[in-house]
Amino acid sequence: MDSLRLLVVEDEALFRNLLTLTLEDEPGLEIVGEAGDGATAVRLAAERQPHVVLMDIEMPGELDGIDAGLEIRKTRPETGVVLLSSHRDRRFFTSLPAGQQSGWSYLLKQSVGDVATLVRAIQGSAMGMVVLDPALIGEMRPKPDSPLSRLTPRQRDVMELIAQGYSNAAIADELSLTERSVETYVSAIYQELGVSGEREIHARVKATLMALEDSSA
Repeated sequence: MDSLRLLVVEDEALFRNLLTLTLEDEPGLEIVGEAGDGATAVRLAAERQPHVVLMDIEMPGELDGIDAGLEIRKTRPETGVVLLSSHRDRRFFTSLPAGQQSGWSYLLKQSVGDVATLVRAIQGSAMGMVVLDPALIGEMRPKPDSPLSRLTPRQRDVMELIAQGYSNAAIADELSLTERSVETYVSAIYQELGVSGEREIHARVKATLMALEDSSA
């Protein structure tokens, strides 16, 4: 499999260098460019054709991270976007146009020191998934009478890991379950949330978005 081509966009030079140094030696990733503002990111994305753009939300100039990501995806809709934020405010993510959230992920800057979390978000976005920050997921509580509130405690554990971009095999390792047991849990979750019958990536995206919408921080 070819390496995932990654464009790093961050206006703070030191943090941008940290991201690049953290990721440039990761197997399966190739840094194809860096930018310090949204307009440059849009131009470089057209030139370098990255699979994923790792991008700060709050940047100087006319285009913030969301605006720049939307511009990039007008011509390259398959490009994944991992948004980085200093604030635990899901409104940044939920401000994306309805039906266009696939391939977008949301991480807190505090989490980038966890390389596994960062790489999982990059890989998930490249696949068209939605990956959310572990801290954001950990703070969510199901709204009363929502489909999410009807999940069992173990199903919620599995749902939280789905929303963090874990594969079924990785969920099995994390929760000390067999992969077949995880598949059973996932199937039950999809049934409860009304997304069964969807293609796997679409089901994961819809389930993750429902978890976001049906939760209160």
